[in-house]
Amino acid sequence: MAAPTTERPPTSTTQDLAPVRKGRVGASLLTVLAWIVGIGFFFPILWMVLTAFKQEADAYTKPPKLFFTPTLDQFRAVFDAGIGPYLLNSLFATVVSTILVLVLATPAAFAVSLRPVKKVQDVLFFFISTKMLPVVAAIVPIYVVVNDIGMLDNIWTLIILYTAMNLPIAVWMMRSFFQEVPKELLEAASMDGASTARSLREVVLPVISPGMAATALICVIFAWNEFFFAVNLTAARAATVPVFLVGFITSEGLYFAKLCAAATLAALPVVIAGWIAQNKLVQGLSFGAVK
Repeated sequence: MAAPTTERPPTSTTQDLAPVRKGRVGASLLTVLAWIVGIGFFFPILWMVLTAFKQEADAYTKPPKLFFTPTLDQFRAVFDAGIGPYLLNSLFATVVSTILVLVLATPAAFAVSLRPVKKVQDVLFFFISTKMLPVVAAIVPIYVVVNDIGMLDNIWTLIILYTAMNLPIAVWMMRSFFQEVPKELLEAASMDGASTARSLREVVLPVISPGMAATALICVIFAWNEFFFAVNLTAARAATVPVFLVGFITSEGLYFAKLCAAATLAALPVVIAGWIAQNKLVQGLSFGAVK
């Protein structure tokens, strides 16, 4: 009687491991490249923050000083120059315009997505076409109208313009979020007797809340950084932070360290807002707005 034979499993060869190793090497190289690109984008911000803690003489040295004695003199000079009212103006204009954008964009996006109206594509093209006109081409008629109605150097003028500026983007973004909502939810709410307004308020909005947070943050960034309208339509009472930053460019030269300190203070509110909303922002951007 012949002894039973046992088959040994085939051993992996070097050729079998080669694709795996190549894949790991490729992933490692991609990770290193991503870190290099990320550091490249972050380095100017880091350098700005470091320069804000330098004296003016240290900010202009060649080669630049990497080791220096930190000081808060530039931040004190920025506050002494009166940055407070500019920060309040920017904060008020940004918050109010963002709230108005969300209030107006939510029903509009709902109408062109889950409750389509006639000629939806024409409506969407009209929204986005308002962003195609260069701002510099419209500033003269806007200035004439604002001057005639006595709204120059008025914070509400900026609020209206910021709302109009961000509304098309908000409608397009929120439309993408609304399209991700299962229509079965609305059908179930309708069968339960809920009105359209109640379905939107109690069923749809909780689902797309991450998308609304992402849209709000985009509007905050655009409104906070806006410069052209602010510098042309304001003077003293309604000027915003970007206008304040220009004051450090004088005929005597550029106060580089003070400018970096002011820019650091100007960037802090947006950074804090992004940090607070980071979870909602990640969920919102992956919800459908950038697909």
